[in-house]
Amino acid sequence: MGSVNAKNMKAGVLATIVCGILLIVSLSGCTDNTPPVTEKVLIFACAGDADKLDPADVTDGESTARTDSIFEGLVEYKEGSAEIQPCLATSWIITPDGKNMTFTLRQGVKFHDGTDFNADAVVFSFERQYNTSHPYNQYGEWAYWGYMFSDIQKVEKIDNYTVKIVLSRPNAAIMTSLAMFTVAIVSPTNAETWKEDAFKNPVGTGPFKFVEWIKDDHITVEAFDDYWRGAPKLDKVIYRVITDPSARLLAIQAGEIHGMEYPDPASFDAIEADADLKLLTAPGMNVGYLAMNNGYGYNDTNHNGMHDQDEAWVKTPGYFEPFTNKSVRQAVNYAINKTSIVENLYKGTAIVAKNGMPPFMLGWNDAIVDYPYDPERARELLTEAGYANGFNTTFWVMPVSRPYMFDPSKIGEAIQAYLEAVNISVEIYQIDWSTYLAKTQAGEHPMCLLGWTGDNGDPDNFMNVLYGANQCTLGTAGNVAFYNNTEVQDLLSQALQTYDVDERARLYEEAQVLINEDAPFVYLAHANQNIIFTKNIQGFVLNPTARYFFYPVDMT
Repeated sequence: MGSVNAKNMKAGVLATIVCGILLIVSLSGCTDNTPPVTEKVLIFACAGDADKLDPADVTDGESTARTDSIFEGLVEYKEGSAEIQPCLATSWIITPDGKNMTFTLRQGVKFHDGTDFNADAVVFSFERQYNTSHPYNQYGEWAYWGYMFSDIQKVEKIDNYTVKIVLSRPNAAIMTSLAMFTVAIVSPTNAETWKEDAFKNPVGTGPFKFVEWIKDDHITVEAFDDYWRGAPKLDKVIYRVITDPSARLLAIQAGEIHGMEYPDPASFDAIEADADLKLLTAPGMNVGYLAMNNGYGYNDTNHNGMHDQDEAWVKTPGYFEPFTNKSVRQAVNYAINKTSIVENLYKGTAIVAKNGMPPFMLGWNDAIVDYPYDPERARELLTEAGYANGFNTTFWVMPVSRPYMFDPSKIGEAIQAYLEAVNISVEIYQIDWSTYLAKTQAGEHPMCLLGWTGDNGDPDNFMNVLYGANQCTLGTAGNVAFYNNTEVQDLLSQALQTYDVDERARLYEEAQVLINEDAPFVYLAHANQNIIFTKNIQGFVLNPTARYFFYPVDMT
């Protein structure tokens, strides 16, 4: 009996093994024919971390790179252009005087927290920025409101799906400005929940909803299944921080990431030779510059984005006497070989800048004669200004790559050498990106590297934001040279209020002549946009505003 049972047991075990093998073979055959379902997770490497995730309270591209997936506005830019089309508003009517705009809102749209998008949300998103009595005004600096939207007098609810925007004066750029990130619509319920911490816990109506933010490492967003256009093709986007362009390239070559911004132009040949990568490039709507602190700013006490008579001009924290002298600023312009910087550091991916906005924009003044590289003339001007032996100063240099300057450290070192050659001894100073922005906007620097990418395709977004006296606001300055020429500001204000294209162009051209003479900036370059993806990423389209829209993107 015992031997028979053992034999049967062995037979049973053998049968089980055989059946198991057949089952494995059968399953593996099914797996070969039916690929496993996996998440589509795009990992995109950025040069720096976001500052905040409230679209109305940021001024930097690293923040908007993330918020553009989470939030939307009343209107948006068409794919690959700065032309507008409906978004959260389906239509609008503008009165003949241009001062009243009535918007019909899209119905059936949900915020990521499940609440309804409606007129109350629109009024909340705008009013918190301009109404100092609003309970949520205290939670932001709202710098862009002063830059671009101070002509908005009020935003009114007509009914649940109709709002009216009332302007205090005509504004030729207002409709394109309304597609900017800073007037994206936020969830009032979420703001009420988080209050001062809402910028860490963003909720919008966009195609992706916020998941987590690990500071200086990554931000994750995931597909919003109830998105009004339909869920995006990607399940998640992870914005990973890799500050060094060489490290970003190594990561994408190793397959650790699927996309990256601001590649080093020196690596373009290797990128184009790599069959697993693709390089996207287009002209950039930007300018990179060196700004010299002219010494005086003001506190915008009533937050109206304009310098009023009762707001005194006061010394900036970074006041440095030599840079208050026009001859010294002109000398700095003569001392720097911009052509060499563009050829050797930008590697042919930029053009030399002579004005403060790109040459394809309305009102760009081609008649301006740029400062040539002339160190001898620089020394003469320094002597005339009383600085025959030069002087010592501190030069603030950005710690991260930007669309207008892929390697600020190398450019800063080149400028340092050019200035040393005319007896201006320069110590380079670097701090983290968020602090750098805050302190340069507060005027703490003697001189700094910065730049700008256009938000809306209108010259006002360069000329008024960067060079107008109204933007010398201590703490929120767009004009980080604190260049407060009131004649220039008058020209820029006139240009914004006229709808006559030729007259607008003439006014901007005239302003550029005055700015060129006063020399508060050294305009360095207008850089191309460059971005890399692995070959399996499809559907990404470069936008002139250098914003990243991942909704159409797929991973094959």
